[in-house]
Amino acid sequence: MSAVLESETIAPEWLLERIDGRTAELADAVADLIRSGELSPGDRLPTVRALAKATDLSVGAIVSAWGRLQEQGFVQTRRRGGTVVLPPLDSVPERGIPDWRGVDLAQNAPDLALQPSLSDALLSSLDAETLNVFGRELMTERLRNAVAPGWPFEPEAWATAGGGTEALLLAVEAAAPPGSRVAVDEPLGPGVLDTLRDLGLDAVGVGADRDGPRPDALDEALTAGAVAFVFQPGAPFAVDHAVSARRTRELADVLRRHPAVWVVEDDSIGPLEPEQPPTLGCELPQRVVRIRSYCKAYGIDVRTSVLGGSRELIEKAMKVRSHGVGSNSRILQNTLAHLIGSADAEHAVTAAHERYAARRTTLLGALIDRGIEAFAGPHSLVVWVTVSDETAALVALARQGISVGAGSRSFVRSPARQLLRLSATQLPDDAELIGQLADVVAAAVAESSREFFD
Repeated sequence: MSAVLESETIAPEWLLERIDGRTAELADAVADLIRSGELSPGDRLPTVRALAKATDLSVGAIVSAWGRLQEQGFVQTRRRGGTVVLPPLDSVPERGIPDWRGVDLAQNAPDLALQPSLSDALLSSLDAETLNVFGRELMTERLRNAVAPGWPFEPEAWATAGGGTEALLLAVEAAAPPGSRVAVDEPLGPGVLDTLRDLGLDAVGVGADRDGPRPDALDEALTAGAVAFVFQPGAPFAVDHAVSARRTRELADVLRRHPAVWVVEDDSIGPLEPEQPPTLGCELPQRVVRIRSYCKAYGIDVRTSVLGGSRELIEKAMKVRSHGVGSNSRILQNTLAHLIGSADAEHAVTAAHERYAARRTTLLGALIDRGIEAFAGPHSLVVWVTVSDETAALVALARQGISVGAGSRSFVRSPARQLLRLSATQLPDDAELIGQLADVVAAAVAESSREFFD
């Protein structure tokens, strides 16, 4: 193109000549120039101040027009780089990054390609003698035999529920009457705090150090009236900690000073844990219920989680479920039993764990290499990024079609540092592509820390 350039920026006069008096609809006029090719990818639009001087448009009107173009994917405002024309949305990979639209880095959803096949497992469940026999079993014998050898303590009772979220909801609702306080091990997975609020419960955060939830923080929460403690022994969302066996014993000592408090252990990723997480069940077997979810490892359609622990709390939880008449499908329970004992499924889950860990490590390293303050617990499935302004960084990434989690939603109260949460499970295995994502995250972090006055 033959545009007159001023320091590699499109001159206001050139732009005004081509929009032909359409200043009232500036965003639409510039979008038409981009579509027609008169403005090409990489072209830098006039600054807001320069264009305002050359027209009768206000600064606010131009900022609004440039904002509309950015929301529509036509341009991007870059730190020290001005407002630059982007390639068409249907050629996102040519921008130097893959097309991240549709890749959910917020919800920690598993990579379906890494989950084992359910075909043989489903077929194996159909020969059970109890299939279609009238009655209600909280847990089939097959599933109990499959689960019991790997349970970290001797439970008083067993039960099953749907996915892990349903089991957590049932156990917490049984442990804490509406209006009561619940101590929660922070940070939590997305949606857990919303669930507690839906139950009419007041969450009290229990902060962590490198060894797990701090005993003093737990004691403070229980002294303040919390009647239950939601504990994540595997620390799948940890910023930088893993729960040690010593810390688990220290937490048990605190709980002994508060004998009426229930403990709900949330083992939300189940077989994807690299090793058996610690438990409070060995110390306080009559007060602990452990929930193990299998959906992230085996697939959402398995839709069966296992509860093992305190008989009293499990009986209360099952009464909460459909007024005590609900139960899980025997077909699904026996399908899960087959998967737990399957060498092929074990191989697939081990491979998935290794791939997730590699993706997490690669992204963490790429961000740190770019000068970004980033963290991840040793067993975490997420990477945390420190930002100056959480909302601004979320918006900046959303404009690039990248969906990440708001760190504040994983804490009862906003943490001292503002954070973004990026799931490792949906990342590609390609280190170069992850590096390109790190470039975009770094730009968003920089953009979120800058205040614009023009």
